[in-house]
Amino acid sequence: MSTGRPGGPEVVRLSAAELLDTADALADLMLDTVAGGASIGFLHPLDRATAARWWRDRAPAVREGRLSVRVVRDGARVVGTVTVAFAEKPNARHRAEIVKLMVRRDARGGGLGRALLTAAEEAAAGAGVTLLLLDTETGSPAETLYRSAGWTVIGVVPGHAADPGGTLRATTFFYKDLGAARHGTTPVAEVPATV
Repeated sequence: MSTGRPGGPEVVRLSAAELLDTADALADLMLDTVAGGASIGFLHPLDRATAARWWRDRAPAVREGRLSVRVVRDGARVVGTVTVAFAEKPNARHRAEIVKLMVRRDARGGGLGRALLTAAEEAAAGAGVTLLLLDTETGSPAETLYRSAGWTVIGVVPGHAADPGGTLRATTFFYKDLGAARHGTTPVAEVPATV
C-alpha cells in the first residue's frame, strides 16, 4: 500500500516481511540520523548490527497491527521513514503515537519529513485513530516541522532524554486531534459532570 501525491514522494507502507527485507536499509538510515545528532533513542556511535536488529525486532508488531511502518525510497535507498504505534490498552484504542520519523541528511529540505508525517496522520485516521501523540528534542528541526504541521504543544520536560552524544536535553511533547467531533465522540473535557 502506498500514499503519495502526483509528483510528490511516494510513501510506502511495509508489511512485516518487507520490513525484514528492508531492515538493513533502515539501519543505514538510522545510523545517518544518529550520526547527524537527532535524538531518536540511540547514542552515537550506533553500530549497524544493533540498528538492523532493532528494526527486525519490530516485525512481529507490524504483523500484529500494533505498528505501521512507512518508508520513502530514492531508487533502492531508503531516505525516510515514520512509524505509527497504535495504543494497545482497551481504553486507549482511539490514540496512537508517531515514532521514529527520520529523513537522511542528504535528502532533507525537499518536503520528505512533511510527506511522511502527513502519511502517518492519514494512516492513523484511516485506522480510526482520533488522537495522535509524539515527542521530540526541544529546539530541533523536527519541533519546527510539528509546529508548522498544526501539532499542539502539551509541554516541555527538561532533561528528559539524552541526545546521541549523551547530553540530557529537554523534550517537547505534542498532540494532534484528528477530529473527535467528526468521529462522533465527545472530548473528555466537554463531558457534562453528573452528581
